[in-house]
Amino acid sequence: MQQPKDRLDIINEVLEECIMSYPLSSFIISLYKQYQQRGSLSKKQLQGLYGKASKIEKLAPGKLATIEAIIKRMPTRYKSELPEIKPLFEKEEETGRIITEILEKYPNHKRVLFLKVKYDNNQPLSSNDMADLKRFNSLLK
Repeated sequence: MQQPKDRLDIINEVLEECIMSYPLSSFIISLYKQYQQRGSLSKKQLQGLYGKASKIEKLAPGKLATIEAIIKRMPTRYKSELPEIKPLFEKEEETGRIITEILEKYPNHKRVLFLKVKYDNNQPLSSNDMADLKRFNSLLK
């Protein structure tokens, strides 16, 4: 994002003034290099530059006001909160209850034992599996 040469570059002027006032500040030097490479600074970087530049007494107040206006014009980005962690599969308690009822009466029932293993391993039971369980349960009663 290169700006035309005939335009005033207030940010560059303020950066140069800050380099003159704080020659050993690695923060200002890195901002200056980044501004030369990319042609812009982020809102947080401009706020840091404004904080440093506001401490310089010989800097024109109009330049500070210009940087402040640029900062206010830029959008503020917010990070959203992370969503709650939920398990991928939630066990249906009714299914577990039916399986235990059947296995109490018939502990060696192979199909129900197979469905219990699927249920315990958090694998979803198909509609055919659920129909089998309900059929077995209705036969118990």
